[in-house]
Amino acid sequence: MVHPQFDPIAFSIGPLSIHWYGIMYLLGFLAGQYLGIWRAGRDAWRNFTPDEVKDLLFYIVVGIILGGRIGYVLFYHMDLFLQNPLYLIKINEGGMSFHGGFLGVAAAVILFARNKKKHIFTVGDFVAPLVPPGIFFGRFGNFINGELWGRPTDVAWGMIFPNVDSLTRHPSQLYQMAGEGFLLFVFLWWFSRKPRPRMSVAAMFMIGYGVLRTIAEYFREPDAHIGYLLGGYLTQGMLLSLPMVFIGAVMMVFAYRTPVFEVVEVKHPKTQGAKKGKKK
Repeated sequence: MVHPQFDPIAFSIGPLSIHWYGIMYLLGFLAGQYLGIWRAGRDAWRNFTPDEVKDLLFYIVVGIILGGRIGYVLFYHMDLFLQNPLYLIKINEGGMSFHGGFLGVAAAVILFARNKKKHIFTVGDFVAPLVPPGIFFGRFGNFINGELWGRPTDVAWGMIFPNVDSLTRHPSQLYQMAGEGFLLFVFLWWFSRKPRPRMSVAAMFMIGYGVLRTIAEYFREPDAHIGYLLGGYLTQGMLLSLPMVFIGAVMMVFAYRTPVFEVVEVKHPKTQGAKKGKKK
């Protein structure tokens, strides 16, 4: 099977070219907003309003863009940054890091929580299940672009990426799309369907993503300029993901050791006096 070699430009309007990757980002943001507004309107105990969800999305978009770019440069191309610090803002050359984006979202959650007078993990638990759809579309964007390909393989569903070489490789972008995007979403949506101890949903996201990303790294070709860090197995992606699992596990222990649940004051209308019915 050969990769379709999609044109990275979806369409053009005059001199403006719209890239598939940008469309995937937009779809991810829209999916998160829709799901967040749906939950805010359905479950009062989450202590969020639809308008707050829209405000939160703005913080998250900024956090993902800034964090994703800064993280990519610092985690994967520190050498280019040291040679030319302006490389940081050369977004036309591409490059976004999930782990950097994750830190950007964490910063956005903290700022939003402070501005709205909410507990940080109240916001974090609300946001966590809304993130995997963005990962889903983002990985599909990687597949369309034919980037972040997998290691050589002989499995029946292997794929040749002509822009790389003639070897049959794992379509690791689709693995991550299915794992970190779809499976993690389904599990977190189920896990968070009812009140859980504060901090536990965010912790479960960190554990789930860290584990699934680490597994995916066994099939994904490491960056050529970094390679394997230890023993022919440890990659930069693993090195950044394993701490997420550890920190998430610690957070989960604390969440269930002294469980705190969200309490929302529900104001009921004053009970009206019952009208007496006439006997017939």
